[in-house]
Amino acid sequence: MSQQSSGRSGDSAAPDIKTIIDEESPFPPIRRVGMFRTFVWLQLGWKDFLAAPRVSLFYGVCFAAMGLLLNTVLAHAPQYLSAMSCGFLLLGPLLSLGLYDISRRLEREKSGMLATLFSMRGRWSNIGILALVLAVIMLVWARASLVVFALFYNKGMPTMHGFLSQLFSLENLEFIAVYCCIGFVFASVVFAITWVSIPLMLDRDTDAITAMIISTVSLFINVPATLVWALTIVALVVLGLFSWNLGLIIAMPVVGHATWHAYREVVGRHGESP
Repeated sequence: MSQQSSGRSGDSAAPDIKTIIDEESPFPPIRRVGMFRTFVWLQLGWKDFLAAPRVSLFYGVCFAAMGLLLNTVLAHAPQYLSAMSCGFLLLGPLLSLGLYDISRRLEREKSGMLATLFSMRGRWSNIGILALVLAVIMLVWARASLVVFALFYNKGMPTMHGFLSQLFSLENLEFIAVYCCIGFVFASVVFAITWVSIPLMLDRDTDAITAMIISTVSLFINVPATLVWALTIVALVVLGLFSWNLGLIIAMPVVGHATWHAYREVVGRHGESP
């Protein structure tokens, strides 16, 4: 095993980073990172946000607008709103593709930030396969969510009036437990296959299957770090949603940029010098 460095993110990497998969493997070297590297990634993500504020805010406003649209369209169907809001988390890694490209361009000192809107160009086949996988997972989750509501919610479907107080009342403990457990399964699967796969496909044009395998392997190698990272993302998104979606304007771009730096630190390159 050999220690690796990875560009801009690697400059701030801690000494505890170790290469796990040998360079002779058909897969790139994967590094083990410290449990609290999340906060370094967020710091680097914030720096990218400040380096490209206009285009980052554009993506942030788009996320907030999508949340507002969901709230408006599904105002009279809170059970669907709950399912789709959680689905928002499932599709987040794919929707952040342009943010990864901003960080990649900043790293390479490239201009033309508006070109990030076309970052999928030339990669439709690979990223499209992953998008299809995520879409199927989201549809299955939406159906599972409605089934859980129908089977375990004690008072029929909730109404928008006092929605959260109805949803999380003591009378619905069984519902809460089942809903959270099933949601955790779906979220874990999506996080495992996407947390570094989409930046990897953007950066190296890796095929979708290989990228998902690399992402899953890197998660199992870095369970403590990925657990902290996943909980941080959920916390930031939830805070954003509970601030009438305004928090998403800042939170989502920073998380997107930070995800790029997580990828750059965790996934090495063949032939890198120690």
